[in-house]
Amino acid sequence: MSTAPQHALAARQLSVTLDHRPVLQQVNLQIPSGLWTCIVGPNGAGKSTLLRALAGLTPCEGEVLLQGRRLAQWPGRERAQALAWLGQNESGTDDLTVYDLAMLGRLPHQKWLAPPNAQDRQVVERVLRQTQLWDWRERPLGQLSGGERQRALLARALAVEAQIVLMDEPLASLDPPHQADWLAEVRSLVAQGVTVVSVLHELNVALQADALVVLGHGRVLHTGPTHDPATHVALQAVFDHRIQLHEMTVAGESRWVALPQA
Repeated sequence: MSTAPQHALAARQLSVTLDHRPVLQQVNLQIPSGLWTCIVGPNGAGKSTLLRALAGLTPCEGEVLLQGRRLAQWPGRERAQALAWLGQNESGTDDLTVYDLAMLGRLPHQKWLAPPNAQDRQVVERVLRQTQLWDWRERPLGQLSGGERQRALLARALAVEAQIVLMDEPLASLDPPHQADWLAEVRSLVAQGVTVVSVLHELNVALQADALVVLGHGRVLHTGPTHDPATHVALQAVFDHRIQLHEMTVAGESRWVALPQA
């Protein structure tokens, strides 16, 4: 990353208290535009809370900036067009079809009570084909497995066509082939200039991101490129040196993997 990157999102002195317990403590963070940044850390570190705060979904102290502008200053429709969200353990009405769920992602682009137009339908078809759900478009959510529902929620987020996409545990319930599909989708989004920020427990997937935010005890301990040795030191330290990072060659590409400490 350059020394003065343009930032898609930034946090200044961000603190969150939930049930009288401090979860985030004076977090300062800058998320570069057009890259995939992954937030990692042990359970209870505050990863999901940080992502929700960046999305404006959790009350907080401090300031969140979206494309250099305070989040609170964005009109609701403009913010919904700029920032797409895929949350953890989201639910939907069981009789809602896959197609209708994906179409919900087009609401920020539609006038009040206006029906979907041709562009909306084209976008929804495209994202359902990308997520391999087009043939199931008329299937109710109640008939889907956990992994299939997660893919439908991803389709809804993609249908927004936002420049920034936030995803909290997007690989939950996905089998390895569909995890690989998700990774390919993220790389495609970044290639188009979209900023992706994800929270992941799967460290070996997270290590394929452009940058990592290492979070521990509600504080940002390190941010930096994934390949940076300093990032590796911080990642191993936050997991109490119970993991080791190793460089491997997979399909002709160099890749870092996390393995349990022997």
